Amino acid sequence: MNIQENISLKAYNTFGLEATAQYFTEVKTVEALVEVLSLETFKDTPKLFLGGGSNILLTKDFEGLVIKIDIQGIEKVDENENHVYLKAGAGVVWHEFVMHCIAHDWAGVENLSLIPGTVGAAPMQNIGAYGIEIKDVFEKLEALNLETLEIETFTLEQCHFGYRESIFKNSHKNQYVILNVTFILSKTPNFHVEYGAIKDTLKEMGIEQLSIKAISDAVIHIRQSKLPNPAEIGNSGSFFKNPEIPKAQFDTLKEKFPHIVSFPSVNPELIKVPAGWLIEQAGWKGYRDGQIGVHAKQALVLVNHGGGNGKAIKELAYKIQDSVNEKFGILLHPEVNFI
Repeated sequence: MNIQENISLKAYNTFGLEATAQYFTEVKTVEALVEVLSLETFKDTPKLFLGGGSNILLTKDFEGLVIKIDIQGIEKVDENENHVYLKAGAGVVWHEFVMHCIAHDWAGVENLSLIPGTVGAAPMQNIGAYGIEIKDVFEKLEALNLETLEIETFTLEQCHFGYRESIFKNSHKNQYVILNVTFILSKTPNFHVEYGAIKDTLKEMGIEQLSIKAISDAVIHIRQSKLPNPAEIGNSGSFFKNPEIPKAQFDTLKEKFPHIVSFPSVNPELIKVPAGWLIEQAGWKGYRDGQIGVHAKQALVLVNHGGGNGKAIKELAYKIQDSVNEKFGILLHPEVNFI
Protein backbone atom coordinates (compact mmCIF):
# COMPACT_ATOMS: atom_id res chain seq x y z
CA MET A 1 0.00 0.00 0.00
CA ASN A 2 1.38 3.38 -1.01
CA ILE A 3 -0.15 6.40 0.71
CA GLN A 4 1.41 9.66 -0.43
CA GLU A 5 1.24 13.09 1.15
CA ASN A 6 0.58 16.51 -0.39
CA ILE A 7 -0.16 15.27 -3.89
CA SER A 8 -1.37 17.52 -6.71
CA LEU A 9 -4.79 16.56 -8.07
CA LYS A 10 -4.37 18.52 -11.31
CA ALA A 11 -3.89 15.34 -13.35
CA TYR A 12 -6.86 13.66 -11.66
CA ASN A 13 -9.63 16.09 -12.66
CA THR A 14 -10.67 16.94 -16.21
CA PHE A 15 -10.98 20.64 -15.40
CA GLY A 16 -7.20 20.54 -14.89
CA LEU A 17 -7.58 22.51 -11.67
CA GLU A 18 -4.72 22.74 -9.23
CA ALA A 19 -5.59 21.40 -5.78
CA THR A 20 -3.65 19.38 -3.25
CA ALA A 21 -4.66 16.18 -1.48
CA GLN A 22 -3.35 15.89 2.06
CA TYR A 23 -3.12 12.14 1.51
CA PHE A 24 -3.50 10.14 -1.71
CA THR A 25 -3.59 6.48 -2.70
CA GLU A 26 -4.66 4.39 -5.67
CA VAL A 27 -6.41 1.03 -5.30
CA LYS A 28 -6.63 -1.65 -7.99
CA THR A 29 -8.53 -4.34 -6.06
CA VAL A 30 -11.45 -4.59 -3.67
CA GLU A 31 -9.08 -6.09 -1.10
CA ALA A 32 -6.75 -3.08 -1.32
CA LEU A 33 -9.70 -0.73 -0.88
CA VAL A 34 -10.89 -2.58 2.22
CA GLU A 35 -7.33 -2.56 3.58
CA VAL A 36 -7.04 1.21 3.20
CA LEU A 37 -10.43 1.83 4.77
CA SER A 38 -9.54 -0.47 7.68
CA LEU A 39 -6.51 1.58 8.69
CA GLU A 40 -7.00 3.04 12.14
CA THR A 41 -4.84 6.03 11.16
CA PHE A 42 -7.47 7.25 8.67
CA LYS A 43 -10.60 6.06 10.46
CA ASP A 44 -11.94 9.55 11.11
CA THR A 45 -10.22 11.24 8.16
CA PRO A 46 -12.46 12.80 5.47
CA LYS A 47 -12.29 10.76 2.26
CA LEU A 48 -12.81 11.57 -1.40
CA PHE A 49 -13.22 8.75 -3.92
CA LEU A 50 -12.10 9.53 -7.45
CA GLY A 51 -12.92 7.82 -10.72
CA GLY A 52 -12.03 9.68 -13.89
CA GLY A 53 -12.39 13.08 -12.21
CA SER A 54 -14.75 14.19 -14.98
CA ASN A 55 -17.69 15.16 -12.81
CA ILE A 56 -16.07 17.16 -10.01
CA LEU A 57 -15.15 20.78 -9.43
CA LEU A 58 -12.26 21.13 -6.98
CA THR A 59 -12.75 24.48 -5.27
CA LYS A 60 -9.99 24.06 -2.67
CA ASP A 61 -7.35 21.67 -1.34
CA PHE A 62 -8.69 18.45 0.12
CA GLU A 63 -7.85 18.02 3.80
CA GLY A 64 -8.15 14.26 3.99
CA LEU A 65 -7.52 11.06 2.06
CA VAL A 66 -8.18 10.89 -1.68
CA ILE A 67 -8.66 7.33 -2.94
CA LYS A 68 -8.40 6.78 -6.71
CA ILE A 69 -10.49 3.75 -7.71
CA ASP A 70 -8.66 1.81 -10.44
CA ILE A 71 -10.41 -1.57 -10.35
CA GLN A 72 -10.12 -2.99 -13.89
CA GLY A 73 -11.50 -5.91 -15.88
CA ILE A 74 -14.36 -6.67 -18.28
CA GLU A 75 -15.83 -10.15 -17.92
CA LYS A 76 -18.69 -11.98 -19.63
CA VAL A 77 -20.64 -13.46 -16.71
CA ASP A 78 -23.68 -14.83 -18.53
CA GLU A 79 -25.16 -15.23 -21.98
CA ASN A 80 -28.36 -16.42 -23.62
CA GLU A 81 -29.82 -16.41 -27.10
CA ASN A 82 -30.51 -12.68 -27.12
CA HIS A 83 -28.26 -11.08 -24.53
CA VAL A 84 -24.77 -10.93 -23.08
CA TYR A 85 -24.12 -9.95 -19.45
CA LEU A 86 -20.86 -8.06 -18.91
CA LYS A 87 -19.32 -7.18 -15.56
CA ALA A 88 -16.89 -4.26 -15.65
CA GLY A 89 -14.65 -2.96 -12.89
CA ALA A 90 -15.36 0.51 -11.51
CA GLY A 91 -12.03 1.84 -12.77
CA VAL A 92 -12.59 0.88 -16.42
CA VAL A 93 -12.70 3.98 -18.63
CA TRP A 94 -16.29 4.29 -19.84
CA HIS A 95 -15.47 4.91 -23.49
CA GLU A 96 -13.13 1.90 -23.51
CA PHE A 97 -16.02 -0.22 -22.22
CA VAL A 98 -18.24 1.08 -25.03
CA MET A 99 -15.55 0.30 -27.61
CA HIS A 100 -15.19 -3.22 -26.15
CA CYS A 101 -18.92 -3.80 -26.65
CA ILE A 102 -18.87 -2.46 -30.21
CA ALA A 103 -15.84 -4.59 -31.10
CA HIS A 104 -17.85 -7.68 -30.08
CA ASP A 105 -21.02 -6.42 -31.80
CA TRP A 106 -22.93 -6.16 -28.53
CA ALA A 107 -25.51 -3.38 -28.71
CA GLY A 108 -26.97 -0.98 -26.19
CA VAL A 109 -24.27 1.55 -25.27
CA GLU A 110 -23.22 2.89 -28.70
CA ASN A 111 -25.17 6.13 -28.12
CA LEU A 112 -23.09 6.67 -24.98
CA SER A 113 -19.77 6.81 -26.84
CA LEU A 114 -17.08 9.28 -25.74
CA ILE A 115 -18.75 10.21 -22.44
CA PRO A 116 -15.88 10.95 -20.06
CA GLY A 117 -15.43 9.12 -16.76
CA THR A 118 -15.35 5.56 -15.52
CA VAL A 119 -17.76 2.63 -15.27
CA GLY A 120 -18.08 3.10 -11.51
CA ALA A 121 -19.23 6.69 -11.86
CA ALA A 122 -21.73 5.94 -14.65
CA PRO A 123 -24.62 4.65 -12.49
CA MET A 124 -24.11 7.29 -9.80
CA GLN A 125 -25.78 9.88 -11.98
CA ASN A 126 -27.37 7.56 -14.54
CA ILE A 127 -25.32 8.98 -17.40
CA GLY A 128 -27.15 9.40 -20.66
CA ALA A 129 -26.97 10.82 -24.16
CA TYR A 130 -28.94 10.75 -27.42
CA GLY A 131 -31.97 8.95 -26.04
CA ILE A 132 -30.17 6.29 -23.95
CA GLU A 133 -29.37 6.13 -20.23
CA ILE A 134 -27.44 3.66 -18.08
CA LYS A 135 -30.70 2.34 -16.63
CA ASP A 136 -31.61 0.99 -20.10
CA VAL A 137 -28.70 -1.49 -20.05
CA PHE A 138 -28.23 -1.95 -16.31
CA GLU A 139 -28.49 -5.31 -14.56
CA LYS A 140 -26.90 -4.78 -11.12
CA LEU A 141 -23.87 -3.41 -9.32
CA GLU A 142 -21.76 -4.28 -6.31
CA ALA A 143 -20.79 -1.60 -3.84
CA LEU A 144 -18.78 -1.47 -0.64
CA ASN A 145 -20.66 -0.28 2.43
CA LEU A 146 -18.28 2.26 3.98
CA GLU A 147 -19.59 1.64 7.48
CA THR A 148 -19.58 -2.16 7.56
CA LEU A 149 -16.94 -2.70 4.79
CA GLU A 150 -19.21 -5.41 3.38
CA ILE A 151 -20.09 -5.81 -0.29
CA GLU A 152 -23.75 -5.27 -1.16
CA THR A 153 -25.61 -5.84 -4.44
CA PHE A 154 -28.02 -3.28 -5.90
CA THR A 155 -30.55 -4.15 -8.59
CA LEU A 156 -32.08 -1.80 -11.16
CA GLU A 157 -35.09 -1.15 -8.93
CA GLN A 158 -32.95 -0.54 -5.85
CA CYS A 159 -30.85 2.12 -7.58
CA HIS A 160 -33.90 4.38 -8.12
CA PHE A 161 -32.50 5.85 -11.32
CA GLY A 162 -33.86 9.20 -12.46
CA TYR A 163 -32.66 11.95 -14.77
CA ARG A 164 -28.96 12.18 -13.78
CA GLU A 165 -29.95 10.74 -10.41
CA SER A 166 -29.62 7.59 -8.31
CA ILE A 167 -29.69 6.70 -4.64
CA PHE A 168 -25.91 7.11 -4.64
CA LYS A 169 -26.37 10.84 -5.20
CA ASN A 170 -29.23 11.15 -2.74
CA SER A 171 -30.23 8.90 0.18
CA HIS A 172 -27.05 6.78 -0.02
CA LYS A 173 -24.63 9.59 -0.80
CA ASN A 174 -21.14 9.05 0.69
CA GLN A 175 -22.23 5.70 2.12
CA TYR A 176 -20.99 3.36 -0.64
CA VAL A 177 -18.19 2.93 -3.15
CA ILE A 178 -19.21 1.24 -6.40
CA LEU A 179 -16.89 -1.69 -7.19
CA ASN A 180 -18.28 -3.11 -10.43
CA VAL A 181 -21.32 -2.90 -12.69
CA THR A 182 -23.06 -5.64 -14.68
CA PHE A 183 -24.68 -4.59 -17.95
CA ILE A 184 -27.12 -6.33 -20.31
CA LEU A 185 -26.07 -5.98 -23.95
CA SER A 186 -28.13 -7.13 -26.89
CA LYS A 187 -27.01 -9.43 -29.69
CA THR A 188 -29.65 -7.85 -31.93
CA PRO A 189 -29.33 -4.06 -32.11
CA ASN A 190 -32.24 -1.73 -31.61
CA PHE A 191 -30.99 1.44 -33.24
CA HIS A 192 -31.72 4.82 -31.64
CA VAL A 193 -31.09 7.57 -34.18
CA GLU A 194 -34.10 9.82 -33.58
CA TYR A 195 -32.49 11.94 -30.87
CA GLY A 196 -30.30 14.94 -31.55
CA ALA A 197 -28.36 15.21 -34.77
CA ILE A 198 -27.50 11.52 -35.21
CA LYS A 199 -29.64 10.96 -38.31
CA ASP A 200 -28.29 14.07 -40.08
CA THR A 201 -24.72 13.24 -39.09
CA LEU A 202 -25.01 9.71 -40.46
CA LYS A 203 -26.19 11.21 -43.74
CA GLU A 204 -23.34 13.75 -43.80
CA MET A 205 -20.85 10.96 -43.16
CA GLY A 206 -22.26 9.00 -46.10
CA ILE A 207 -23.32 6.06 -43.93
CA GLU A 208 -26.22 4.20 -45.49
CA GLN A 209 -26.00 0.87 -43.66
CA LEU A 210 -26.93 1.26 -39.99
CA SER A 211 -24.75 -0.50 -37.43
CA ILE A 212 -23.81 0.10 -33.82
CA LYS A 213 -20.34 1.20 -34.96
CA ALA A 214 -21.86 3.68 -37.42
CA ILE A 215 -23.99 5.17 -34.65
CA SER A 216 -20.98 5.28 -32.34
CA ASP A 217 -18.92 7.02 -35.03
CA ALA A 218 -21.70 9.57 -35.54
CA VAL A 219 -22.00 10.25 -31.79
CA ILE A 220 -18.22 10.66 -31.51
CA HIS A 221 -18.25 13.06 -34.47
CA ILE A 222 -21.03 15.14 -32.90
CA ARG A 223 -19.40 15.26 -29.47
CA GLN A 224 -15.99 16.18 -30.87
CA SER A 225 -17.52 18.97 -32.96
CA LYS A 226 -19.46 20.45 -30.05
CA LEU A 227 -17.52 19.64 -26.89
CA PRO A 228 -13.94 20.58 -26.07
CA ASN A 229 -11.36 17.87 -25.41
CA PRO A 230 -10.37 18.06 -21.70
CA ALA A 231 -6.79 17.29 -22.77
CA GLU A 232 -6.80 20.59 -24.68
CA ILE A 233 -9.04 22.79 -22.53
CA GLY A 234 -10.15 21.94 -19.00
CA ASN A 235 -13.84 21.10 -18.62
CA SER A 236 -16.26 18.54 -17.17
CA GLY A 237 -18.60 18.26 -20.14
CA SER A 238 -22.18 19.30 -19.41
CA PHE A 239 -22.07 21.43 -16.28
CA PHE A 240 -25.83 21.75 -15.71
CA LYS A 241 -28.75 19.35 -16.02
CA ASN A 242 -31.42 20.06 -18.62
CA PRO A 243 -34.33 21.38 -16.54
CA GLU A 244 -37.79 19.82 -16.74
CA ILE A 245 -40.66 22.23 -16.18
CA PRO A 246 -44.48 21.93 -16.02
CA LYS A 247 -46.22 22.18 -19.39
CA ALA A 248 -48.18 25.24 -18.25
CA GLN A 249 -44.94 27.06 -17.41
CA PHE A 250 -43.47 26.09 -20.78
CA ASP A 251 -46.56 27.35 -22.64
CA THR A 252 -46.22 30.70 -20.88
CA LEU A 253 -42.52 30.90 -21.79
CA LYS A 254 -43.27 30.01 -25.41
CA GLU A 255 -45.57 33.01 -25.69
CA LYS A 256 -42.72 35.25 -24.58
CA PHE A 257 -39.93 33.32 -26.33
CA PRO A 258 -41.47 31.72 -29.47
CA HIS A 259 -38.20 30.07 -30.50
CA ILE A 260 -37.63 28.27 -27.21
CA VAL A 261 -36.25 24.77 -27.75
CA SER A 262 -37.77 21.76 -25.98
CA PHE A 263 -37.84 17.97 -25.80
CA PRO A 264 -40.42 15.61 -24.35
CA SER A 265 -39.83 14.29 -20.85
CA VAL A 266 -40.44 10.77 -19.57
CA ASN A 267 -43.11 12.45 -17.43
CA PRO A 268 -45.86 13.56 -19.85
CA GLU A 269 -46.71 16.48 -17.59
CA LEU A 270 -43.20 17.94 -17.93
CA ILE A 271 -41.23 19.51 -20.77
CA LYS A 272 -37.43 19.33 -20.98
CA VAL A 273 -35.68 22.56 -21.96
CA PRO A 274 -31.99 22.40 -22.99
CA ALA A 275 -29.86 24.17 -20.38
CA GLY A 276 -27.37 25.13 -23.07
CA TRP A 277 -30.05 27.04 -24.99
CA LEU A 278 -31.13 28.89 -21.84
CA ILE A 279 -27.54 29.83 -20.99
CA GLU A 280 -26.85 30.99 -24.54
CA GLN A 281 -30.03 33.11 -24.61
CA ALA A 282 -28.95 34.68 -21.32
CA GLY A 283 -25.81 35.89 -23.09
CA TRP A 284 -23.15 33.63 -21.61
CA LYS A 285 -21.95 31.66 -24.64
CA GLY A 286 -18.27 32.40 -25.25
CA TYR A 287 -17.98 34.45 -22.06
CA ARG A 288 -14.47 34.69 -20.61
CA ASP A 289 -13.13 36.14 -17.38
CA GLY A 290 -9.39 35.68 -17.16
CA GLN A 291 -8.63 31.96 -17.35
CA ILE A 292 -12.21 30.69 -16.93
CA GLY A 293 -15.33 31.00 -18.99
CA VAL A 294 -18.10 29.42 -21.07
CA HIS A 295 -17.23 27.47 -24.18
CA ALA A 296 -17.67 29.32 -27.48
CA LYS A 297 -19.41 26.40 -29.23
CA GLN A 298 -21.46 24.92 -26.39
CA ALA A 299 -22.83 27.16 -23.63
CA LEU A 300 -23.50 24.14 -21.39
CA VAL A 301 -19.74 23.69 -20.91
CA LEU A 302 -17.77 25.77 -18.43
CA VAL A 303 -14.05 25.82 -19.13
CA ASN A 304 -10.64 26.38 -17.59
CA HIS A 305 -8.40 27.92 -20.25
CA GLY A 306 -5.37 27.15 -18.08
CA GLY A 307 -4.42 28.39 -14.65
CA GLY A 308 -8.00 29.03 -13.54
CA ASN A 309 -9.30 27.98 -10.14
CA GLY A 310 -12.35 26.06 -9.04
CA LYS A 311 -13.68 28.75 -6.75
CA ALA A 312 -13.92 31.18 -9.68
CA ILE A 313 -15.72 28.56 -11.80
CA LYS A 314 -18.17 27.96 -8.96
CA GLU A 315 -18.87 31.68 -8.70
CA LEU A 316 -19.39 31.83 -12.49
CA ALA A 317 -21.85 28.93 -12.23
CA TYR A 318 -23.83 30.82 -9.58
CA LYS A 319 -23.94 33.93 -11.80
CA ILE A 320 -25.24 31.86 -14.71
CA GLN A 321 -27.90 30.30 -12.47
CA ASP A 322 -29.06 33.73 -11.30
CA SER A 323 -29.09 35.10 -14.84
CA VAL A 324 -31.14 32.25 -16.32
CA ASN A 325 -33.53 32.27 -13.38
CA GLU A 326 -34.09 36.01 -13.75
CA LYS A 327 -34.73 35.77 -17.50
CA PHE A 328 -36.76 32.55 -17.68
CA GLY A 329 -37.84 31.74 -14.12
CA ILE A 330 -35.94 28.43 -14.33
CA LEU A 331 -33.32 27.41 -11.78
CA LEU A 332 -30.53 25.33 -13.28
CA HIS A 333 -29.01 22.51 -11.21
CA PRO A 334 -25.38 21.46 -11.65
CA GLU A 335 -24.49 17.94 -12.80
CA VAL A 336 -20.99 18.52 -11.45
CA ASN A 337 -20.19 17.83 -7.79
CA PHE A 338 -18.54 20.73 -5.95
CA ILE A 339 -15.66 19.59 -3.72
